[in-house]
Amino acid sequence: MPAPLTFIGLHYWAGSGNEFQALAQLLAPHHRVLAPDLPGFGAAPAPQVDYSLDAYADHVAQFIAAQHVERYALIGHSMGGKIGLALAARQPPGLVGMALLSPSPPGPEPMTAADRQHSQQAYGKAAEAEKTFRRITARPLREAQHQQILHDNLRSSRPAWDAWLLLGSQEDIRARMGRLEVPCLVMAGERDGVLPLHVHLHHTLPLLPARTPLEVIAGAGHLLPYEAPEQVAALLQAFSQRL
Repeated sequence: MPAPLTFIGLHYWAGSGNEFQALAQLLAPHHRVLAPDLPGFGAAPAPQVDYSLDAYADHVAQFIAAQHVERYALIGHSMGGKIGLALAARQPPGLVGMALLSPSPPGPEPMTAADRQHSQQAYGKAAEAEKTFRRITARPLREAQHQQILHDNLRSSRPAWDAWLLLGSQEDIRARMGRLEVPCLVMAGERDGVLPLHVHLHHTLPLLPARTPLEVIAGAGHLLPYEAPEQVAALLQAFSQRL
């Protein structure tokens, strides 16, 4: 009999592992959800030097080993999706599946130079964090969730903030995607203005294993674990039955 399946949640840029709290509650007791703060975000200190996708993938692999997880699936959201793909391409032992929530694509993320510069200049500004919140969400959230999202944005470290915009989001790991051997699932919000459906259809799905499904969540924006936890949990539960 296989070991119980654990989900490893990898959060979005300027977020934290807190975004997976509702999913953890919904998936218990059948599955554990472990969601570390990635270096430079949440409560995790920024790396000293290396902000590459591989360095972040190393960090996640070390976290998984420290938790003594035998059998797991990754849940990669936005930035966390691209980091998860970098790890999954290594074919690590114990990995049996990859769920991608509005993932950053394996190639350079489509972002204009003006948008990148504006995002850099928005660092640490409460008013800009509020604007970002309104841009990346489409469904109403509780005030506590609203404040958590703002708090996570504002406590991001400056080096990690800039490194993703200038380096990680622009890294190209498309050549590694042929090494993905585990089943994958992609979820996207119908009203996601950050990474709209056409990005997943043209830049991510063609590089994933054949017949990888794309599940579109109606009325949702970019923050699926906050905006649609019940729907995401149901899709993850069904996905787990395939693994």
